[in-house]
Amino acid sequence: VTGDTGQEAAALAARIAAADGFVVITPEYNHAYPACLKLAIDAVRHEWAAKPVGFVSYGGRSGGLRAVEQLRLVFAELHVVSLRETVSFHHTPVLFDDEDRPTGGDGADGAVKIMLDQLIWWATTLEQGRQARPYTP
Repeated sequence: VTGDTGQEAAALAARIAAADGFVVITPEYNHAYPACLKLAIDAVRHEWAAKPVGFVSYGGRSGGLRAVEQLRLVFAELHVVSLRETVSFHHTPVLFDDEDRPTGGDGADGAVKIMLDQLIWWATTLEQGRQARPYTP
């Protein structure tokens, strides 16, 4: 994090507060998610609560799924609903061409649709719930 971290954290908190749901995109390094993602998550607290999160991950054989499993624990502590469905990219060098365009055949389009449909359902439902009865973590 560079510059005035207080201002950056406040700006991030405002963006999280304004959103009704999230998609977190993460690589997997050493069986975990990167430290910069943990820093961003921890810079915000109550603004995450009672909102859904979906995951897109990539990296090696697991496609980043080990990082996602760890993130589920972190977000549960923040009272965030994590979606069961994820989008993961295994062996990314063979899934994209030299210009970072998908080469196809990995089924990602179908997985993305399922995840986003669930995210919209949860975001709508939880937003209505927060309006009817504010959530206090």
